[in-house]
Amino acid sequence: MYEEEQRPDHGPLAGFTVGVTAARRADELGTLLQRRGAAVMHAPALRIVQLADDSELLGATKELIRQVPDIVVATTAIGFRGWVEAADGWGLGDDLLSRLGGVRILARGPKVKGAVRAAGLTEEWSPSSESMAEVLDRLLEEGVDGQRIAIQLHGEPLPGFVEALREGGAEVVGVPVYRWMPPEDIAPVDRLLDATVSRGVDALTFTSAPAAASLLSRAEERGMLPEVLEAMSHDVLPACVGPVTALPLQSRGIDTIQPERFRLGPLVQLLCKELPGRARALPIAGHRVEIRGHAVLVDGDLKPVPPAGMSLLRALSRRPGWVVARAELLRALPGSGRDEHAVETAMARLRTALGTPKLIQTVVKRGYRLALDPAADTKYADA
Repeated sequence: MYEEEQRPDHGPLAGFTVGVTAARRADELGTLLQRRGAAVMHAPALRIVQLADDSELLGATKELIRQVPDIVVATTAIGFRGWVEAADGWGLGDDLLSRLGGVRILARGPKVKGAVRAAGLTEEWSPSSESMAEVLDRLLEEGVDGQRIAIQLHGEPLPGFVEALREGGAEVVGVPVYRWMPPEDIAPVDRLLDATVSRGVDALTFTSAPAAASLLSRAEERGMLPEVLEAMSHDVLPACVGPVTALPLQSRGIDTIQPERFRLGPLVQLLCKELPGRARALPIAGHRVEIRGHAVLVDGDLKPVPPAGMSLLRALSRRPGWVVARAELLRALPGSGRDEHAVETAMARLRTALGTPKLIQTVVKRGYRLALDPAADTKYADA
């Protein structure tokens, strides 16, 4: 559901609605967005299922105890901790840690390093970028021919990673600690997809490739994939925490934005830059009007606007200063039928929400127009 708490200073994301598809750390991401003024629509596209009783994980653990690897690649803190805890549950914890104590351990990032050290182990190296691509580059530069490498999988494929190591001559053992599964309650995902198609959200955030793939899969199941892809190609901004996360979207031809550092903070900072930059700003009736997702800034003052009013305002802003007929505005109103009185009702509410009635002029027997300042710089008219 929507949460529209705004800070007094509104914040750079005021007036925008952002969809959050994350299962893990969703509260953290949502809080970061809300602190900057965004309304958040949370729809976890996945759930994490621990494999403490999974025969595949048990088999991999026994195999690594029996035949110790040369290198272990730890990819997530939750996954590494889960592996050690599962081994303890099977009575294999001490044996596992004893074997790993003499193994070269590469940790993907600082949180993973913390999990490794909490287990009483020490990592040999960790990339500053927290990128699996950098881990792969280092391994290949050192040479992996004849090396036995265990990789703690984290529920999603690592495109090209395992294949590149095997091509380099390594024996690769996967350690599947947990898996991604569809959410138990699919209703929030369906609401997010509906909001995406109706442009009820301005951006979608993705923090894992499986979440992106799951959202697209659900859209396909509902027969709405073309509409979802169309929305993300033009109006709804897809923001991914990193390039691996973006792969399912890119495979469908969707361009995404990604921060230079693959963390939640930089992801939110990037949205703070990108979304306001996409908002339309117009000089109207002596005021500066910036049209955002579910609100309007009038001279910097935030004015929440009902969905019907936003539909009218967007229709008017496509041709600022020109008269837009009532029939055309009626078509812009969702579910309004054929009664042009619906336009008048929605227009009255829009003017009330804006608090400045002269922004929109009524042209008798023709329609309505934004009162674009005639001497305005043309850059606004073309914004």
